[in-house]
Amino acid sequence: MVVGPTAAGKSDLAVELARRLDAEVVNADSMQLYRGMDIGTGKLTTAEQRGVPHHLLDVWDVSHTASVVEFRALAHAALADIAARGQRGLLVGGSGLYVHAVVDAWDFPGTDPALRAALEQRLDDEGAAALHAELADVDPAAAARIQSSNGRRIVRALEVVQLQGSFRAELPSPGAAPALDCVMVGLDVPRDQLDQRIEARVRRMWDAGWVEEVRRLDAAGLREGRTASRALGYRQILAMLDGDLDETSALLQTLHATRRFARRQGSWFARDPRIRWLPFDAAGLVHRVEEEVERPSQRPPTGPS
Repeated sequence: MVVGPTAAGKSDLAVELARRLDAEVVNADSMQLYRGMDIGTGKLTTAEQRGVPHHLLDVWDVSHTASVVEFRALAHAALADIAARGQRGLLVGGSGLYVHAVVDAWDFPGTDPALRAALEQRLDDEGAAALHAELADVDPAAAARIQSSNGRRIVRALEVVQLQGSFRAELPSPGAAPALDCVMVGLDVPRDQLDQRIEARVRRMWDAGWVEEVRRLDAAGLREGRTASRALGYRQILAMLDGDLDETSALLQTLHATRRFARRQGSWFARDPRIRWLPFDAAGLVHRVEEEVERPSQRPPTGPS
């Protein structure tokens, strides 16, 4: 498994590694599961995949609401199919929740589509602050750990409270109950270099036609998708198309949001002692990762910079 922040070079490394190990890639980037979200997610083209089979790309329409439980089932099925054919599976992505939902045996509460839809409608009508105040009344401990602006998480908490009576606001520690025996490698990028790489990546995507991609997806129902429409950059470009932001502001806000997201990714993965961190620009990086895969017990894990 290869993890790390956005713009660290995970996808390109995965292709090189898969070619050496005769492996197949399983995507664990939550937004690359959406059809048509190509430029803004950094999704590899068929040519860039260089013949390496890639699974769980272009699975959902942009109007589909993402579910980590649904993704976990798809990922486990893909990995089982790969193993049954005698191949290695290589899980790759920066979505920490999705990664750990696959490798760890986390128990996710159930859901009720009708209740969820009603709460999401209330979120639109009343705003996140009002629902957070309601959560504080029914489950103060959960409300204390959820930001009052995090509408999606507040909705989920209220849903679980109504279904089960309480909501556990913190997930189990990574590795507390492993479900898969795997080698976990992380790409470590110093913060200043990561910021530079993010800026270059976002500007490159912008020049490659990201705005037009969002325009096409808007016509295909992007706004109906409560997950896809809030993706980094897509949300800002939709605001630009609505006239709420000019192009410069949309670009700058996307850069800012992406940098913040990368910080959260780093914090998430830093909690997992199983990850063996390597410099993203290390000489012979593919060979060093290959060594980790083949001889996992010989190199103690170290934390990211």
